[in-house]
Amino acid sequence: MKKKIIIILGEPNSISSEIFLKSLNYIKETKHSYVIIGNYSLLKKQANYLNIKININFHLSDINKLNDKKFNFINIQHNQTKPFDLRPIRSDIFIKKSFETALILIKKKLANGIINLPINKSKFTKNKYKGITEYIADKTNNKNKENMLIYNENFSVLPLTTHIPLKNVHKEISFKKIEKACKNINYFYSKILRRKKIKIGILGLNPHNGENGYIGTEEKKIITPAVKKLKKKYSIIGPLSPDTSFLQRNKLKIDVLIGHYHDQVLTAFKTKFDLDAINITIGLPFIRISPDHGIGTDIIGRGIANPKSFKNAIKFFSKYNV
Repeated sequence: MKKKIIIILGEPNSISSEIFLKSLNYIKETKHSYVIIGNYSLLKKQANYLNIKININFHLSDINKLNDKKFNFINIQHNQTKPFDLRPIRSDIFIKKSFETALILIKKKLANGIINLPINKSKFTKNKYKGITEYIADKTNNKNKENMLIYNENFSVLPLTTHIPLKNVHKEISFKKIEKACKNINYFYSKILRRKKIKIGILGLNPHNGENGYIGTEEKKIITPAVKKLKKKYSIIGPLSPDTSFLQRNKLKIDVLIGHYHDQVLTAFKTKFDLDAINITIGLPFIRISPDHGIGTDIIGRGIANPKSFKNAIKFFSKYNV
């Protein structure tokens, strides 16, 4: 049986179904087969509400009855009468079951990658995990081996910490974390993307790189020594001043820029690339991708959601045949 790409439909009350439905014709033209995990009845209701015709046939299946048709659909129970309902409705069990099903397929080697559409992390992870990246790593016995890479074909960024309070960031900076990020970046670009020469940049934490310890000591004590040591194995430069690094990236020919906290790299990156990016979990034995945006609470059911980032996720699997 052909290996398949899993698409988890994500949060029931979100823009997830809309961007999936808008992308069906695009998906249909790709070479992969897919396993869709979600609630089929709800998807049909949402398609009718959005006036989007489902012009493909899904093979309704379960874990043990997948076939080589283009679209297998594994139905997950979820009781919701309205197409979209903004009242507090429990979706955590539905999402949990969706991910559990996907990871069983990965474990059985029936699929070789996952795309999950946006979910409400606060409902699902309930403070046990910082995000889906950490949840999947834990459930696949890869805890603390993973990194979140925000990827564009021309340039990517990697925050060493993800969803933690800013006041705690300085406590998390270490040689071990920087080394892990470099290792994961190098493997991903060389083995998955087949690119041999990768240049990594790493930011400083403090304004003006700490001004030799006057503003902060993380650059002097941790980041600079780490770069010096890692240069023996990787093409890495830094620490770079955060306020000018995005302007210098072309001149310095940087492929991936490592930052120390979420918004340090994502703010400028999203200003530049907007939806022309995807969120890839690297450091796992398989590829997991999600669109680089949230559940879109303010535009649910309005028919104006942009599927570009989701299509980029599909495109990635097609281009690199993973």
